[in-house]
Amino acid sequence: MQKPYAIEVNDLTVAYRFKPVLWDIDLKVPEGVLMGIVGPNGAGKTTLIKAILGIVKPVAGSVYIYGKPYHKNRSRVAYVPQRGSVDWDFPTTALDLVLMGSYGRLGWIKRPGKKERQGAHEALEKVGMLDFKDRQISELSGGQQQRVFLARALLEDAQVYFMDEPLQGVDATTEKAIINILKELGKAGKTVVVVHHDLQTVPEYFDWVTFLNVKKIATGPVKEIFHDDNLAKTYGINFQISEATQS
Repeated sequence: MQKPYAIEVNDLTVAYRFKPVLWDIDLKVPEGVLMGIVGPNGAGKTTLIKAILGIVKPVAGSVYIYGKPYHKNRSRVAYVPQRGSVDWDFPTTALDLVLMGSYGRLGWIKRPGKKERQGAHEALEKVGMLDFKDRQISELSGGQQQRVFLARALLEDAQVYFMDEPLQGVDATTEKAIINILKELGKAGKTVVVVHHDLQTVPEYFDWVTFLNVKKIATGPVKEIFHDDNLAKTYGINFQISEATQS
């Protein structure tokens, strides 16, 4: 019997005011891959993640996480949204924000205990933010805020992680730290899906890639499909890897 894919998307279509944002997307993501989703602005990258997570309602299609509908396997999924979509003025500390990652297991009534607090400390230490645990999130830099959100996702101890532009607006040190953690997750058998904009770093950061521009252009191992033809189909006829990888 074939092992179910970590993520399976069938015939997914999303439209805003009758205009298709995603059209007839089929996507199968194996367990344990670190996959980047790339495409131009307006390609539907964020919408794809939100539709998989049920945040955006599709016109048609189905989504499965390990062979079950998403709502039946929600506890196996963690999500890091775009930093710009978060209200950073919300009055909470870095530690309390990370502890929210335990609510999926505990429910909203039971309060986090000693075990959850220890896990939150360990997650903050892993992302280099333990010294900032009592700091209000509004006082943190953009890179620090992103690290805290990653720590919250780590505390969820999920099997599948969705991250929307986690490297946007962070410094080089934070970017390296985040990528190292994502690669560790992959080595541990977790599946990580990342909306990414920097084509130059795709071969270095990911082992799997999906090209998206309203329709799925291609998906598969980076070594096999990250080439001029797919870049041209996704970004424009004259777009080449030599342009994407210029420093």
